[in-house]
Amino acid sequence: MTQVPRHIKRHDGVISRADRERLLGQRGAVVWFTGLSGSGKSTLARALEERLTGTGRLVYVLDGDNIRHGLCADLDFSAAGRTENIRRIGHVAALFTDAGVLVLTAFISPYRSDRAQVRQLVGDDFVEVHVDADLSVCESRDPKGLYKKARAGEIPEFTGISSPYEAPEAPDLRVDTGRQTLAESVAAVEQLLAQRGLLSVSPKQ
Repeated sequence: MTQVPRHIKRHDGVISRADRERLLGQRGAVVWFTGLSGSGKSTLARALEERLTGTGRLVYVLDGDNIRHGLCADLDFSAAGRTENIRRIGHVAALFTDAGVLVLTAFISPYRSDRAQVRQLVGDDFVEVHVDADLSVCESRDPKGLYKKARAGEIPEFTGISSPYEAPEAPDLRVDTGRQTLAESVAAVEQLLAQRGLLSVSPKQ
């Protein structure tokens, strides 16, 4: 891990996170969707974004493919590349949280240790949602034809086929998109956020 030079110091602004959250009427948080390719992470994140925006919340989706086009365009899909990808995303998500935004992330993020580091960085406002669809369901969807290419050996280090996926052992929520409707999955996540007090300003503030 790259060490921050000693002369670089953090600077707090005049406006605090609590100020921004009061302005927005919500708490900043990270809803971290993890699961295999084709499990429905992006679909669920976008549907939840639409639902929460419709109720007056400020929400932003960080999507795996979009991030790979810019912030992480220089990274490969090796274990080290994946870890660095999640590290960068974690810090960006933490900045969104400080801004008072509900940020929804849709990344395979296959390694438990990487997700644990993001949880440690974000703190109590990190919500891990395992989008748990069987591999057979994900392969049957295969919207980009990636599984077919991976099975043919055209895509090396493909999660679930030639690269491991470490499912969460104790996620904050598990949704089975192979059996639940999209509406049911969205409702389950929204209910959890409400129970955690993330859709209103914390009484402690």
